[in-house]
Amino acid sequence: MPQRPPKPPCALILPLTWSSPCLRVSEAILILAASAVFASAVTFAQTAAPAFEVASIKASTAEPGSASGIGSDTGRIAGRNVTLRGCVHSAYDIPEAQIFGGPRWVDEERYDIDAKAPGPAGDHEMMTMLQSLLAERFKLIIHRETRPIQGYALVAGKKGLTAKRSETGTRSVTSWSRRSIDAAGCSMEHLAAKLAGVLHAPVADLTGIEGDFDFKLEWTPDELQSGVFAALEEQLGLKLEGRKVPTETIVLDSAAKPSEN
Repeated sequence: MPQRPPKPPCALILPLTWSSPCLRVSEAILILAASAVFASAVTFAQTAAPAFEVASIKASTAEPGSASGIGSDTGRIAGRNVTLRGCVHSAYDIPEAQIFGGPRWVDEERYDIDAKAPGPAGDHEMMTMLQSLLAERFKLIIHRETRPIQGYALVAGKKGLTAKRSETGTRSVTSWSRRSIDAAGCSMEHLAAKLAGVLHAPVADLTGIEGDFDFKLEWTPDELQSGVFAALEEQLGLKLEGRKVPTETIVLDSAAKPSEN
C-alpha cells in the first residue's frame, strides 16, 4: 500500500486557541504587523505635507527684463516670470545666493504659476504647499547642508553690547526697512538674520551673547553698508567682520521641466 503523506506542521492541526504555543506566536506576529501597518497609515495621514487644490504652471511670455516675483493672497499665490531657483528662494525663505546646483535651465527658463489652496491659508502654509508643488511638478529633489560662504560675523565691539535687555515675557517683534531695524525681545541670532536681509549676505551670530534685547538701529540708506557698520558699533556696541561664515544652504540635486497645464 502507498504510504500516507506526513502530517502537516503543528500550527495547521492544533485547535485555534491561545493554549497552543505555535499559534500564540503566529497570532502575536500577525497582530503586531497589522498594528504597525495601521499606525504607519495614520502617521502618514497626519504628517502628509499640505498641497494646493489646483495649480497651473505655464511658460512665461514676459519680455526679457520684465519684473519677476511671487505674491500671495488669502489661499492663493501668483508667480510671474519666475525661475525655478527663484521659486525655491520663496518656498524655503532662503537667499538665491545660498542655493546651489541644478541644471542651467533653473536660472534661464521662466514660468507663470497660479495655485489655490483648499481653504484659507497663511503665508507659511502657502510656502509649504509651494514646496510640495515644486517636488510634484518639477520633480525637484533637494538637500540642505552647511557651507562656509563669504559674509559677515556679528561680534561684540570693544565697549560691549549696549542694548537694553528685554523684560521677562516681552513679545518678540522685529521690523526692518532700508534705514532701520526696530526690535523688541530680539536675540543676537535674530538680529544677525535681519542684518543678512538688509545686507543681502550671510551674517552669523558669533557674539556669544544670550538672551533677548530691545533696541532701534538706524542708518543712512544712501550709504547702506558703511551706514549699517557704523550704526552697529555706535548705537549697539557690535561689529560686523567680513569672513567666511558657516551658512545653511540648499542644494538642488535634480529637477525636470514641468509639462504645462
